[in-house]
Amino acid sequence: MYKLLLPLFLGVFMTSCNSDRDAGEFVVGSDYLSIGNKVILIDTLTVDMSTINFDSLVTSSQKRILVGNYVDPIFGKVKSDSYLQLIANNYNLNTGGSDTNLPNYVFDSIAMVLRYDNYFFGDTTQTQTFDIHRLTQKVKPNKEDKNFYNNSTLTYAPESLGMISYKPRPTEKDSINIRMSDVFGSELFQKLKKKEVTNFDEFTEYLKGMVLTSSTANSSSVIGFNQATSLVRLYYSIYQGQSETSLIKDFSILDASKQFNNISLDRTGTLIENLPVSSSKLPSSQTENKGFIQSGTGIACRIDFPGIKKLKYIAEKGAIVDAQLIIKPVANSYSKIYPLADSLRVYVGDNLNRISGTLNNSSGAAMYALLNKASDEFNENVAYKIAIGGFLQKEMLKQSDLKSSLIITLPNINKAVNRLVLGNQKLQSNKMELKIYYITY
Repeated sequence: MYKLLLPLFLGVFMTSCNSDRDAGEFVVGSDYLSIGNKVILIDTLTVDMSTINFDSLVTSSQKRILVGNYVDPIFGKVKSDSYLQLIANNYNLNTGGSDTNLPNYVFDSIAMVLRYDNYFFGDTTQTQTFDIHRLTQKVKPNKEDKNFYNNSTLTYAPESLGMISYKPRPTEKDSINIRMSDVFGSELFQKLKKKEVTNFDEFTEYLKGMVLTSSTANSSSVIGFNQATSLVRLYYSIYQGQSETSLIKDFSILDASKQFNNISLDRTGTLIENLPVSSSKLPSSQTENKGFIQSGTGIACRIDFPGIKKLKYIAEKGAIVDAQLIIKPVANSYSKIYPLADSLRVYVGDNLNRISGTLNNSSGAAMYALLNKASDEFNENVAYKIAIGGFLQKEMLKQSDLKSSLIITLPNINKAVNRLVLGNQKLQSNKMELKIYYITY
């Protein structure tokens, strides 16, 4: 449907469009303010929505230990395990004292201290259970790019070095303390005391690394911890005569590139169970008119504009001066446990879902789809909006048959598990809208 807007509105519209930094290569100026010009509102152009799945996401060097699991009623079973390599400032117990004092050093205990970074997703009122395991494989990437990914794994011993069951309080407390095996701690202590481990290479040969896993039996959330401030702490004492001095030695996770999260999703029984390979797409017509996005697992929403080139035939001379894409979260798909993000990342991709860059405005700055939180009785006003006039103008004028699409993800896609469900144009409520303002001159 084309709607002619009144000349009175035209003057107001031109003023607003002239300040719109996303007007693309077409610039509205005084030469186009003739009373004979017409602005057409086009709101029936077909927009295709589909769900895609990236092959993998880099999860190393994200500075977040992400651990937990939960059963999502829409997406399936989500789980994140975190792998890490430890390092110490030095491998001496005597802290500058004489080696003759070494016989007086005694092991006390060992623990892992995980400091919250305030990220969480899911129901934190339920008990969370973590286990610590010892890696049997060095923290070394299999690929040449030196990254670890959401589907990367390393082998580890089945025996638990430490376990904790607790209710997460990521916004109320600063850390959790996991008491670890005295057998393991004493063995490590003796290696240091006997100087069988004196440097990093010897240490990583003895202790290649650790992995934090979450029990699938009772967890209902995924929790974020600060990689830079979390550590393993060895407690020991020195006896000198009748006095006892307590000491500690910290093993930190200083190299962020050697810490990564394995984030998995079991989609069995869900609408996206049959999500195809990364170069293909799952049309929303096959998923109850819905598109899906999830951080961490690589699920994203793709938007295509198959009929955009037809707009250039509306008039001999014309241009898209503005366009608003309005995408709405599906009612009852979000809650306090599964909250909406304040914004969405928007990328430009090709027909094989390869990203060429972010959607930028005319100044080159990345643009975001921003959430309007104003709710009404049916939540129809809760929506993400983004100006895509410049993008559509370029697509309309393309000489080749190659079309670009928009690929929408959540922020922090590499180190979170937030998710979102969007409606397409055919969903009965919370449907996607596209409003194009086209000028003929």
